[in-house]
Amino acid sequence: MSSFVYFLREALTGFRRNISTAIGSIVTIFLSLLIIGLFLVGTVIVNNIVNQVESEVAITVYVADTADKGDIDKLMDKVKSNPKVKSVGFTTKDQALVKFKDSMSSSPEIINQLDGQNPLPASVDIELIDAHDVNEVAKTIENDDIFKKICDNPQDPMDSLKYGQKTVDKLFAVTNAIRVVGFILVALLIFIAMIFINNTIRLSILARRKEIAIMRLVGASNGFIRGPFFMESCLHSFIGAVASIIILGLIRNFALPAMINNMPWLPLNLDFVTFLIIYLVLLVAAVVIGIIGSALAMRRYLTV
Repeated sequence: MSSFVYFLREALTGFRRNISTAIGSIVTIFLSLLIIGLFLVGTVIVNNIVNQVESEVAITVYVADTADKGDIDKLMDKVKSNPKVKSVGFTTKDQALVKFKDSMSSSPEIINQLDGQNPLPASVDIELIDAHDVNEVAKTIENDDIFKKICDNPQDPMDSLKYGQKTVDKLFAVTNAIRVVGFILVALLIFIAMIFINNTIRLSILARRKEIAIMRLVGASNGFIRGPFFMESCLHSFIGAVASIIILGLIRNFALPAMINNMPWLPLNLDFVTFLIIYLVLLVAAVVIGIIGSALAMRRYLTV
């Protein structure tokens, strides 16, 4: 306990001796951890959006009005047997018309233009277990002879198969790009924070070089000499982490509710447990940054 108090006292002394560098180190760590925290929050939101969109990814097979019921059942049974398919349903022409009218309830003039006719085809509706399999399952259906026989556009069967291929491909491409860019950004921020920690500890070592030399002469252990520098770096990291957590807490309590009210269609509502996990990640990241940054500085500038 006495060693801890000594390390803390010496760390505070080093803080005062190099206050401008220390503040620069803390601000850099704070900004780095804040950006990392915002990135983690954004990642959770993006994942929620992706999950929401993926849950709506489905394959629709439009069938001709003259299609044989037996052929439709054969296609449905064949699709059901695919282990990547979650469920298969059938929408009649009348059901399709009802859904269309419900979706266009705010534009009755469009419904009136139908003039009592029903131009909508019946459809086989396919829900997948994993949205990433949509292209593969759609390709299987596209090559099926029964599908080509019952589709509502035999001249161009692909026109009867709808699954938002371009939308799905863009979605996966965007999410992958966000993950890569985010990883690079986080790595860069951690590297910058470590550089500042390194410089701060270097200055502290230089400021105490005479004291360190005396401690060596009287036989002080390596841990006793290194302890204050570890404590100082951890102190900077801890202050930066706490500041970033406070800002994230303000964002959670004030900015996020305002965004939810203005954009209710987006899944922006994150529970406290999610933020608690992010806070813990930031604290762990701060400790790692402090330990590694100070270890590198002492390895280079402090020989004990």
